[in-house]
Amino acid sequence: MLITAAILAIFVYGMIAAMLGTILPDLSKRFSLSPNQNGKIAMMQAVGLMIGSFFVGPLIDVYGVKIGLLIGLGLVTAALFGLRGAAGFTSIAGFMLLLGTGGGAIVVGANGLPPFIKIESLETAGVFNLLNLFFGLGGLITPLVAANLFKNNSARLLIFAASITALTFAFSGITGMPAPSGTVAFSPAQAGSLLGNVQLLLLALFLFLYVACEVGVWNWLARHLIAQGLPESRALTILSLGFALGLLLGRVAVSPVLSSVTPERVLLASAVLMAVTTFLMLQGGSPTMAWALVFLGGIAMAPVFPTTLAVVSARFAETAATATGIAVTAGWLGLVCSSPIIGGIAGDDPKRLKKALLLLPVASVLMAIVMLGL
Repeated sequence: MLITAAILAIFVYGMIAAMLGTILPDLSKRFSLSPNQNGKIAMMQAVGLMIGSFFVGPLIDVYGVKIGLLIGLGLVTAALFGLRGAAGFTSIAGFMLLLGTGGGAIVVGANGLPPFIKIESLETAGVFNLLNLFFGLGGLITPLVAANLFKNNSARLLIFAASITALTFAFSGITGMPAPSGTVAFSPAQAGSLLGNVQLLLLALFLFLYVACEVGVWNWLARHLIAQGLPESRALTILSLGFALGLLLGRVAVSPVLSSVTPERVLLASAVLMAVTTFLMLQGGSPTMAWALVFLGGIAMAPVFPTTLAVVSARFAETAATATGIAVTAGWLGLVCSSPIIGGIAGDDPKRLKKALLLLPVASVLMAIVMLGL
C-alpha cells in the first residue's frame, strides 16, 4: 500500500505539472489572455509551489509524511474544481496559486517515501527514479486525454483530474505511512543552519536551474509549437507522447544505471544532454522531427529531479524532509523567475516564444557548471 500511495501521489503531481500548459491554449482563447498574462499565471503557480514545499518539510519532519500528503492532495482537489468555474485572469491566477501550494506539499511528501521502500537490486536513487516515472505517466496522460478524449475541453479535463486526486487523498488516508524519526526536533535555527550549508545550496541552485527548464517545456512548448503553425491537438500530442513519454522511459532506463554510476555523474551527463536537446528542439522542422527532439529532451531531463532529491536525502538524512523542502523551494523559485522572463520576452507575440525559450539551453549549461562545483 505504501508503494501504491507513493505512485498515486507522484502520478497526481505529474498531472498537475502538465495541467497549465495543457489548459492554457483553451483558457487563452476563452479569456483573451496574452503571453504576458500567461507568464503571470505560471508565476502564481510557482509562488504556491514555493509556499507548499518550504512549509510542509518541517511539518513532515515533526509529524510524519501522511500529514503533508493529505494537505497537498486536499488543496489540489479544491483548486482543480475551482479552476473549472474560473471567470477570468484574476480567478485563474488565484486558483493556480492554490494548486501550486498543494503541489509543493505533494512533491515533498511523496518524495519522503522512497527511502522507506526497498526494491531488490536498486539503490535508493534508483527507487526515487523508478517511482518518479509515474510523474512522467501523469504528465503524458494529461495532454493526451485533453486532446483525444475531451477535445481540448479544459472543464472536463479539470473534473477528471480532480476526481483522481480525490481518490488518491482517500487512499493515502487509509495507508499506514512512516512516522517521524524522533531524532530531530525542528527549530528555525536548524533551518538556518541548513540554509548555510554549501552542499545544500549547490543542490538547491541546481534544482533552481532545472525546474526553470522542465516547467518551461510543460508551460510553453505547446504554445510555441502552435505559433509555428501546428494544430493545437498535434502540439499537445507532441507534449505528451514526446516530452512526457521521454521523462517516463528515461526514469525506467536510468534506475539500474544508478547501481553502478554515482548520482552526481548521472546529473552532470543529464545537464550536458539537456543543453543540446533543448537548443535543437527550438530550431523548427517537421512535426516528426519536433517530436523526436522533444522526446530526447525528456530522456535527458528524466533523471534530474528524483536523482537530485535522492542526493539531498542521503546527505541530510536526519533532516531529510526539511532539506528536501529547501531544495525543492529553490526549484520553484526557478519557475517564478523563468516564466515572467519567457512571457516578457515574447510579449504579445507568440512567435517570439522561440527566442524566449533559448533560456532553457542557457540554464542547462549553468546546471553542468554547478554540478562540476558540487
